[in-house]
Amino acid sequence: MRLQAVSFQQISRILEVTDALGLNREWVEIPLSPENPGVVRRLPNGKLEIIVDAEQLFDQWLTVLPTQIQQAQQS
Repeated sequence: MRLQAVSFQQISRILEVTDALGLNREWVEIPLSPENPGVVRRLPNGKLEIIVDAEQLFDQWLTVLPTQIQQAQQS
């Protein structure tokens, strides 16, 4: 089932991951519209953009999010 919008609960769970990695919430952007595929990237302003994958189950996607964040920080 395709995810139509990112819920407040899902944003909270994403922020738990970023908090655990020591990221400042002011430097994280989470668009409310998911995309396929989801992506984690560093924006030109230095912020980290986390776009939820619309096709993958959220819980599965969340398990790989820390790795995606670390890869984006290295690029």
